[in-house]
Amino acid sequence: MKVLTLNVCGIRASQKKGLFNWLKKIKPDLICLQEVRALEDQISSDDFKINGYNRYMSVAEKKGYSGVCIYTKETPKSINVSFGSKIFTKEGRFIELELKKINVISVYFPSGSSSEIRQDMKYQFMSKFESYLKKIQKKNKTILICGDWNIAHKEIDIKNWKANQKNSGFLPEERKWIDRIINHYGCIDAFRNINKDPHNYTWWSNRGRAWDNNVGWRIDYQMLSSTKNIKVLAANIYKKERFSDHSPLIIDYDI
Repeated sequence: MKVLTLNVCGIRASQKKGLFNWLKKIKPDLICLQEVRALEDQISSDDFKINGYNRYMSVAEKKGYSGVCIYTKETPKSINVSFGSKIFTKEGRFIELELKKINVISVYFPSGSSSEIRQDMKYQFMSKFESYLKKIQKKNKTILICGDWNIAHKEIDIKNWKANQKNSGFLPEERKWIDRIINHYGCIDAFRNINKDPHNYTWWSNRGRAWDNNVGWRIDYQMLSSTKNIKVLAANIYKKERFSDHSPLIIDYDI
């Protein structure tokens, strides 16, 4: 099973950059997208369709903002767009599909870089999401959580870690929270499960020459609730083409 996650930074913008032509070539089993920034009727044309797949979305009330979706070949048994927070449901930051062998989530964590208010909102999101993880941990089924978490976990996951210790996305509280998600709830960072190498990033600032110099952050994840019934086979960050300020994270699994 091949799973792809990508923050598209606007699905219409990424489509113009060739994203859907590329997706039709590689044909992942599951495609999780974040920061879609579009309503269903704005992406109803064939340009945003992939033969054999259905698209399921959670959109923001605010136009041109946030939004997540999942493309899948399989018809889900159920669809959930809330993890217990009305505030963030209105921002379209979460969707979960119950599939036959696994449940898959596409999630878009808030960024706290714009203000203290948004950083506080980010902490609220993290707290609510942690409560949801407690619930899903009890399910006797593998949960795959894909998305933009807006947090680089360790020093290996960010180029300029020393200079960013007081910046949102690499704050000690945020990093300790991911430690807790992994250590207390048994979540597995699928990429790090098989790749321990440095300089593997998924997001680059548009400022300076961050992309050219690979001055990036690894803030996009595929997290597994357990590896009891699933094995990570291969992981790749696709960088041959640019569809967004993020790069697609593609992971192959054996279920």
